[in-house]
Amino acid sequence: MVSFRKPRIKYDFDVKEQIRLLNKHKRKRSVPINRRPTLTLCTWNIANLGLQDRADDHYKLIAHIIKWFDVIAIQEVHDNLEGLFRLAEFVGSKYELIFSDRGGNDERAAFFFNRRKVKRLAMTAELAVPQKELKDIKLKTITSKFKGFDRNPFIATFQFNEFRFMLINAHSFFGSKSKPHQERRILETYAIARYADLRRRDKHVFVPNIIALGDFNIPKAQKGDAIYEALVSRGLMLPEHSTQIASSISTDNYYDQISFFPSIKKTIKSHGVFDYDGALFEDLYNNWTTTQFNEYCRYYISDHRPMWIELDLG
Repeated sequence: MVSFRKPRIKYDFDVKEQIRLLNKHKRKRSVPINRRPTLTLCTWNIANLGLQDRADDHYKLIAHIIKWFDVIAIQEVHDNLEGLFRLAEFVGSKYELIFSDRGGNDERAAFFFNRRKVKRLAMTAELAVPQKELKDIKLKTITSKFKGFDRNPFIATFQFNEFRFMLINAHSFFGSKSKPHQERRILETYAIARYADLRRRDKHVFVPNIIALGDFNIPKAQKGDAIYEALVSRGLMLPEHSTQIASSISTDNYYDQISFFPSIKKTIKSHGVFDYDGALFEDLYNNWTTTQFNEYCRYYISDHRPMWIELDLG
């Protein structure tokens, strides 16, 4: 992992006022109120967590958003766990934290979950493709061979009421825009889709309700995009987010996604992307350039926005 450059801007803000603005924008974006009959899932790539020099007030703002949801998948957790543990202090004891070991790019993945609503089940794992199956990770349009994940997706299983489910927390390889790196991203994405499809049909599966979420580095979640098509090639689906807001704060890319099979689609009550940067630091936005504002946001909060879905399982 490589830290973003620390902004030169010195900016003081009142945490209570920023939380008020977040709550106001939450209502505007129809982020669900934490209700007992529904389950809210969120994915958020929190840029270089543990590597960038955030202050406590920044962690408080990130934690405030996290606590809107029942289960949150986090990507870009640095091998140095100091940032994750600091964030956990502000998220509070109502939430339990689990995380993976270091993978490629010195990166871990993590889950926070509301222990008062959600029970963690026994199975946790890192998704790895057996050596003999590597040859099966292939697509007609791809010439590269799949050699495994750069950072293995982190799997955890949970139960909400009678609904038992598996979450696959993924952060696909990015590298560069070169063809070999693009093909590697596509094959990693297909490997996740294939695993989810094969496992849900397996008579020995521990939990058949499988949701893959995280940062897939998808430029556009639409037909014609090779990464998108690899993700949905085995039956996974994406919601058509009503907000139509990209998950990247400075581009129009839809890197982050929550994918599921048709059996889960019918339970979705609401979904969206929360553009926190449309609420926070108003005076900074008004008095500095867009570039400076984005640099501040991506360093102290993230360059990604959280994405969520609400499942009605009552």
